[in-house]
Amino acid sequence: MQIDRELVLHIAKLAHIDLNESEVDLFTRQLGGILEYVEQLGEVKQPADPFFFGQFLSSRTRADRTVPSLPVEEALRNAPDRVKQFFKVPRIIP
Repeated sequence: MQIDRELVLHIAKLAHIDLNESEVDLFTRQLGGILEYVEQLGEVKQPADPFFFGQFLSSRTRADRTVPSLPVEEALRNAPDRVKQFFKVPRIIP
């Protein structure tokens, strides 16, 4: 499909967009480029293997280690409501 100036103006009219001359030229080129790329994708005959790129991924893990926790008083310092050493939240299940 060929994108021309009239088609861009028609699309702009349907979208209620006012375009100046430079924008019409710009969108004509950009939409044409997009459609050319889509046509290239349509020429692909063999589907891509969905697991192909998995071979490039590596599992980055770190060693487990014990670290001190945040003290309860510091964790609850800005809590809007609390009961003993817990956050109090509204009941969501009747």
